[in-house]
Amino acid sequence: MEKFQQMFLRQQKYIFYLLSLYTLGWGFTEYKTLFLSLILGTVVSLFMLWSLVRKIEKFGRAVAHGKKVRSIGTFSRLAAAALAAAIAIQYPQYFSIVPVVLGLMTSYIVIIIDFLLQKFQKNGYHV
Repeated sequence: MEKFQQMFLRQQKYIFYLLSLYTLGWGFTEYKTLFLSLILGTVVSLFMLWSLVRKIEKFGRAVAHGKKVRSIGTFSRLAAAALAAAIAIQYPQYFSIVPVVLGLMTSYIVIIIDFLLQKFQKNGYHV
């Protein structure tokens, strides 16, 4: 599980870097709606990633102790994504739905990129 936790912390760091870039974009460019929408989607994406990691760790402990687990929280993550979309639709003067959806996909993109980076480093390539 320690390797799993290291992977999450690494991915969390990458997402925080992206959030800082989005914040700079929001503060210093004229594309306020775009960057605010990306921030909203990415923050919800980070929450969903954190929730998934927490539920998987709980699931792993339960399996190790021979206990049953009801679910890994898919409904709560879907509800968080729906909430982000509802906020974007409710406040179109501040948010745009397309960048919010792109922000919601951020954690999955970060997971894929992190996997590829780790795979290349494991095989001796330095990126």
